[in-house]
Order: sequence, then structure tokens, then C-alpha cells
Amino acid sequence: MILKNSLEDIMADRFARYSKYIIQERALPDARDGLKPVQRRILYAMYESGNTYNKPYHKSAKTVGNVIGNYHPHGDSSVYDAMVRLSQPWKIANPLIDMQGNNGSIDDDPAAAMRYTEARLSKISNYLLQDIEKDTVEWAPNFSDEKMEPTVLPARYPNLLVNGITGIAAGYATNIPPHNLNEVIKATIYRIKHPGCSLDELMNFVKGPDFPTGGIVMGIDGIRQAFETGRGKVMIRSKVDIEETRTIKQIIVKEIPYEVIKSQLVKKIDDIRLNKKIDGILDVRDESDRTGLRIVIDIKKDSAHQQILNYLYKNTDLQISYNYNVIAIVNKAPVQMSLAMALDAFIAHREDVVLRRSRYDLNAKQKRAHILEGLIKAVSVMDEIIAIIRKSKDKQDAKVNLIERFQFTQEQAEAIVVMRLYRLTNTDVKELKSEYKILKEEIKQLEAIVSNKDVLDALLIKELEEVNQEFVTPRLSTVVDQVEEIVIDEKAMIANEQVIVPITRDGYVKRVSMRSYNASNDVLSMHKDSDKLVTYGSASTLDTLLFFTNRGTYGYLSVYQLEEAKWKDLGSHLSSYIKMDAGEKIIQAYLLSSFDESVEVLCASRFGMIKRTNLKELQVSRSNKTMVCMKIGSLDEMVSVALSYSPDDVVILSSEQGFALSYPVDQVPQVSCRSKGVKAINLVKDDHVADMIVVSNLDGQLVVVSDTAQMKRIKASDIAQVKRPAKGNRICKLVKSNPVKIDRLLSKQLNDVIEFQHDELVRFAAKEVSLMSCDSTFSSPFGKVEEFEIPSSLEMIHSGSWSNTDKEEIEQVSLFEVEA
Repeated sequence: MILKNSLEDIMADRFARYSKYIIQERALPDARDGLKPVQRRILYAMYESGNTYNKPYHKSAKTVGNVIGNYHPHGDSSVYDAMVRLSQPWKIANPLIDMQGNNGSIDDDPAAAMRYTEARLSKISNYLLQDIEKDTVEWAPNFSDEKMEPTVLPARYPNLLVNGITGIAAGYATNIPPHNLNEVIKATIYRIKHPGCSLDELMNFVKGPDFPTGGIVMGIDGIRQAFETGRGKVMIRSKVDIEETRTIKQIIVKEIPYEVIKSQLVKKIDDIRLNKKIDGILDVRDESDRTGLRIVIDIKKDSAHQQILNYLYKNTDLQISYNYNVIAIVNKAPVQMSLAMALDAFIAHREDVVLRRSRYDLNAKQKRAHILEGLIKAVSVMDEIIAIIRKSKDKQDAKVNLIERFQFTQEQAEAIVVMRLYRLTNTDVKELKSEYKILKEEIKQLEAIVSNKDVLDALLIKELEEVNQEFVTPRLSTVVDQVEEIVIDEKAMIANEQVIVPITRDGYVKRVSMRSYNASNDVLSMHKDSDKLVTYGSASTLDTLLFFTNRGTYGYLSVYQLEEAKWKDLGSHLSSYIKMDAGEKIIQAYLLSSFDESVEVLCASRFGMIKRTNLKELQVSRSNKTMVCMKIGSLDEMVSVALSYSPDDVVILSSEQGFALSYPVDQVPQVSCRSKGVKAINLVKDDHVADMIVVSNLDGQLVVVSDTAQMKRIKASDIAQVKRPAKGNRICKLVKSNPVKIDRLLSKQLNDVIEFQHDELVRFAAKEVSLMSCDSTFSSPFGKVEEFEIPSSLEMIHSGSWSNTDKEEIEQVSLFEVEA
């Protein structure tokens, strides 16, 4: 027969079957015994072969073979991996398998091959399988229909909550942490006694998860939500001690979060030490042995140990979050379960198991009592019975004759004819009567269990208490009501050192020690031939580097985050620290000790726009990418950034064709970062803004630099003082035979040093540049140069960390790097 169906229908049908199989038969646990099918099959196969806790170990390979051959037709590695996990005390709160040999480690070392290890059921597994032979659970044919396997185990305790489990199915995932055995059993007993009890009452017993690796569980609200809905989040923090020796401090880690791989944790902490992400960590050692876990972190004696610890909590697995997702199979369907639902599912299962066991035992005892009644009756007429048997032709004829003469039942007649003669002694008759009396009492008790709910509940409680007494389990994890907020003052962990920070137009930056800088012999910082040095300066490692790009964006990062390099090294690109577009070029940078509210940032664009923004607005919670500080059109670009410290400051702008003007800073409106600003200057055709500076007054002098490295010095007061916007006045005479453009304005005192490089390093004072009128041309101190650079020293904003020497040698130096 040929069936015609669309591919969509076929795929939907097959995937639905596959999903159902994965959910019910592979990845999710049953709410009753808390086991996945592979785990249940492993435990039953070991029980079936007599591989129990009170008998010798069997080779693991033998168990794996039994499981694959009889119940679980999948790969041997998947079965062995499940076996190994069930034996690992750092993953399972109460291991269900006792394995002898290498069964892995908390460092994620693999277990030895199955041919080398031996295993048997642990003692607590006996309480999962007890009474399985008494028709306590449903059975189903195995994959080959040759044998029967249990669909669930009898489970004397709530294994789903006690040992927890993880699994991923089609459309479903479960993540159930382990809980304390004694707490869960006490809560189960209370639930049996008070079926309608509240969550608060249950939480008097179950405090929260109890991980085999210990740790501190934080967040009672998350625990309560998980117990109420089946979903919730808690934080798990390592337990640590702080010890102090004569020379150092030590952070001793004694317990780590659940399922954290110790070796990877130690490596991560050591990487932080090697990369010098924080200062103060001297060494990291794993001193764990068979007596317990111990990770030692040596730190400097004067280090802020709590700050270092907080940093490690935030950036390593010393603290992790754990998400409850309690999903288990109930009536062959996945269900999100609260604490009460999980307990109810177990209690209902346990009631069914005990009732089935009681009915099984009752039936067996009633049959035995019936036999005993016949035997006792037969003793009193034994002579006549013997005579009847001797006259009978065979066994069957003897049974028929006995039934006709004494009205025995078929079962009683069978027992009589097979009874041995020694049972006729007086002693054995008494034993029969004693056994019968005991049986009648047991039958009475079993009938009460089957018929009386109170008696049944009392038995459930008694059996649970037996488990509690047998397995006394101290709580390993400490539960803390509130999640402790991690406050990290990274600067408190950084050594305060003076360094040099250069930055190039293409975005290469580095942190250079003063020793390397002083040994540079007046050579400029290394950069590519196509690149140029924008600025450099001295800073503390605790300061912040703030930079601006031609696309109207800015970014910042702490100086200590910069890669340390030599003065002659290229350095690292800014994109290795923060996200930025390839087209962004650095135009200016500053060093900050803080985002001072009294400082204003002025930005000017090539097409004549200007804006003023408070420096404080540039500070954001996460500076992981460049952000907008001036809205720039696609054809425009930002060409200059200056800082103003007072509303009385004066802004000076110059165009490429030699027009300049000045006006008070307060004529520029203060706007947000995303504003494009207002018009700053009226530009003639084909003219553009060359540079902008901010001065405190117009009493000083300016050095005007052309694009061919020609210079002149003018009085600041000679520049037109107008209202914004205006055209301004010319500050240089244009010569048609030698056309130049204005490139840079420098505000200099007469004795300030100007440093430039043209074949060799040249240094001179600003007063050596000729003082000229606005209608004169430029002077040429070293001839016409086609291309040149004008980096400046980095300005420190309100740092207070400069020494007098630093100010004279660095802060007041403008650098010209000239290429022939």
C-alpha cells in the first residue's frame, strides 16, 4: 500500500513522535522516583544481577553490557557516563552507585575506562528498589519484548528533590538542584500530616537547595519563587577565609559553587593575575587533597582583600547564579512543579506502592493462613488421612479422596499430600498454630492498611522516619536571605603609578612606564607611517583617558586597563578595549581624574557648527563602545574639541582660509550629547573650520600654524571680538604664489616650549616665533614642508597629580612631527 502525504505532514508527525520519545523516555525525570529512564535501567540491572551494596563489586563493563543488552539499546559511553555521574559525590548529594577506581574529579578529569572500574549499588539505592518484586510498580516489555522492566521504582524517599537532576528535551529543559535529605523527608512527613499546608510551613523544613559542594546560597526571594512556581534564581557564592601571615595575606577558598570546574576556576584567577587586571594578587595555588578542597590566593599585605574578593566574585565562578526549572514527568506529560506539587507526586506514588505491596502481602498471607488451617485440621485426623492416602491410587486420587471426605480445598489437599511425616511431631504442630496466630495478626494489620487511610499514612511516616534515621545528612550549603551586592572599586586595587599615555589618530594607544619613556632619548612614540601621533602626556594609572573622534563620538577607559608597552612599541588598538567603527579617527584626548561638573566640553565641526555640553553628561554606566557627543552629518566631521573651566572663557575659531573670530563661551548654548549644535562661524565658499581653542581671556598671544608648517605669532586681542555667528577677520595674508591653509591655533606664553621633529628633534621657545600683525604672512623656520603632524601633550583635567617638573616638561609642550 502506498500512502501519499505532504512532506510537511510527514515531518510534523515524525518530529512529534520523536519529541514525545525524548521527553518521556530520555531527558526528563519521572516525578515519582526522580530518575531518567537510563538511570532507572542502570539501577534495576544492577539490582537484578545481585550487584547490591552488601555484595562484592562487579566490573562496570559488565553492568554496562547488561543495561545495553537488556534494557537500553544505546551507546555504551552514554550508559557509562550516566553510571559515573551517579557515583560522583560532588555532583550527586547522595550517590546511588558506589564505584571503586577512578570515577573522575571535580577538576573535570574523565573517569577511567569501564574495564578498569568496579561498581555496585550504594546503600541508599536499596531504598529506591526495595519491594520491587512485590508488584509495587507497573512493568513494561523491554525493547526486544524478551523481558519486563519497571516503568518506575518504588522509591522510599523523594529522590527528585534530594538528588536533583538536569536535562534538555525537545522544547523542555529541567534544572533541579539537590536538597537536604533530612529536610525534604521532614517536609514530606509534615505534608502527609497536613495535606493543605502552606509554602511557608514547608519552608520551615526545606531551607533551600543543599549542594554537595557546599557554598553560600543567597536569595530567599528566589528560593521562595522557585518553591512556589518551579522557576527561580539564586546566587551561589564560595566559602572563603582570610588569613594573614607576617609578609602576605591569603584568601583561602574552602567550598566552590555547584558544578563549577575547580581547575578552570583556578586558571581564570591566575589569568587575572598574569594579565594584571587588578593589582595585588601574587600567586594562586590549588592545595586540594583527599582531606578537602583548598584554593589559596596570595595577595599583598597592604591590598584591599575585600575589593579583590569582590572582583573575583564578579569576574570568575567564585560566585554564580543558579536557575531553578523544576520540570518532571507526571502522568506521562511534562509539568512545571512547585515544592508542594513535587512532594504530593511522591506521596501519591508512595501511597500506591504501599497499597500494592500490602495487597500483595495480604494475598500471600491469606493463602498461607488458608494452608495452615488445612494442616492444623489434618493433624487431628491424621490417622484417617494416612489410611485414605494409602488406599489411593496416586497423588491426584489421594487429593480427590481427601476433599470428598474432609471438605479440604484444592490448595489444602495439595499441602497435606506433600507434607513430610516429621511435621506430625508435637513441636511442629505447635509451630503451625503459632505461625497461624501470627499470620492472622499480620493479615489484620494489612487489611487495616488497605482499608484505612490513617493507618496507611502512619506507615508512610514510619518508613520515612526509618530512612531519616538511617541516613543522617548534615546541611552543607549555608542559606542567606539577601543577595549581597558586589561593590567593586577597581581603583582601590590598582597601584598608583605615573605613566605616559600616547594615542594616535588611527586609535593606537598604550601605557608606558616612566623608565621606558625617560630612556627613549627624545624619540617620538612608535606609530605606523600612515598614522600620526595625536597627543601624549603623563597620567596616574588611576586616571581616565577620554578621547574624541572625527565622527562626533567619544569613549573613555581607565589608564590601568591599557596594555603596558615600551615607548618604541606600537601599542594596541582601541577596538581591543571598546567597540568602535573602522572610520572613526582620533582628533583629541584628555586625562581625567573625575568627570567634573564644572568643566564644559566644546565641539566644533568642519562645516562650522559648535556645541557646549557638560563633561558630567559624558559619564555613562557602561563605557564599552564609542558614544555620540555631537550629531554629525555624513559629509561633515568633528575637527576640534576644547574644554572650558569658566563661563568667562573665550572661544576662538579659525577657518582654513585665514578667517578668525572670538566670542564668550556662554554664547554657545549648553545642549545634550545628541544635539548637532548651532552655527559657530559664517564660512565663505569652499572654506572650512580649521581649529578651535578656548582661552581664559584675550590678553595672551597665539601661535598660528599652517598646513606647510609655517608659523606666526599674533596677539589674541587682534582677533575680531563679535557675536556668534560672524565671518571674523583675517589673521594672515594669503599669497597666491604660495597658497597655504590654517591648520592649528596654539595658545602659548612667551617662554612655553614648542617641540617639533624635522629630520631631527628641534626645541625652541614660543617667543622665537616672529610676532606679526594679522595682515602679514607666515615665517618659515625650516622651509616649506608638504605634510606634517602637530600632536600636543595631553591635558590633565583637575588631577592635582602633576609635579612641577611634569608641568614644565610635558604639559606645556606642543609637539610638531614634520615629515620631509
